[in-house]
Amino acid sequence: MSLQQYVENQPLLQVQNVSKRFGGLLAVAEVSFDLPQGQILGLIGPNGAGKTTLFNVITGVYTPTEGHVLFRGVDVSGWPPYNVVRLGLARTHQIVRPLNDLTVLENVMAGACYGYAQLPLREAREVALEVMEFLGLADRRDMLAGSLNVAQKKRLELARALASRPRLLLLDEVLAGLNPTEIAEMVEVVHKIREQGVTIFIIEHVMHALMNVSDRVIVLDYGRLIAEGTPDEIANNPQVIEAYLGDPKLAEKLLSGEEEDV
Repeated sequence: MSLQQYVENQPLLQVQNVSKRFGGLLAVAEVSFDLPQGQILGLIGPNGAGKTTLFNVITGVYTPTEGHVLFRGVDVSGWPPYNVVRLGLARTHQIVRPLNDLTVLENVMAGACYGYAQLPLREAREVALEVMEFLGLADRRDMLAGSLNVAQKKRLELARALASRPRLLLLDEVLAGLNPTEIAEMVEVVHKIREQGVTIFIIEHVMHALMNVSDRVIVLDYGRLIAEGTPDEIANNPQVIEAYLGDPKLAEKLLSGEEEDV
C-alpha cells in the first residue's frame, strides 16, 4: 500500500480519549471516536452534555485537558482555530455570528480569504458568489448581514463556512429556530454538501431530522460517550432512552418525524 493510499484509508477525524476540565467541572470525559471520510456523523445529548465543548476542542477554541484530536492524520490538539481551518476544518456556531456591518457578500468572502485555500480577493469573490447561489443567498449579496432574518443568517453562517472549502464541516444546531419547511430545505442542503465530498459532523436537537440525515450517531451524557451506532440502534438504545429521550415510544416518532424536537 502506498503512503497516499494509507492516508486515504485513515479516518478523517480521530478523537482519542479527549477530556476537558474547567476548574472542578469535567465537561468532556475520555471521549473517543473516529469519523471516516464522506460520512455524516450526528451528535446528540441533553443540554449541558458537553456537545459544543467537544466541538470547541476539535476546532481549537479549547485545548484538551487530556487526549488528542487528529485531523487528516495531524495532531491538531491545542492548535488555534485559524490554523485548524487552514487544514480544511470549518464550523458553524449555535448562536450565529455574522459580521453585521459587512454585506452578505463580504461575510462569505471572509470565509474564502481565511479558509483552507486562503484565496486572494478576486478569487474569494468568485467562490463567495458560487456558494451564495448554492444556498439561495445570491439576491441578498449587497444587504447588510445584520438585516437578515434567522433563517437567512443560518444560511449565511453556513455559506461562510463552505466558502472556506472545508474537508470537514461541523454544524452546531444549524436547524434551531427554523420552521418545518426551512428545516426540510436545510436537510436537503446538508445532503447536497455531502455529495460534494464534504464530511459532516452535526449537533442537533431536531431529532427526526438528525436521525434521517446521519449515517451514524454518537451520544454524550454528562460529558461521556454513552452510545454509538446507526440511527435505528440509537433510537432504540435503552441507555439513550433513559438518559435523553425519556420515553421508549419516542423512538418510532423520531424516525417517522412525528416528534419535531427533543
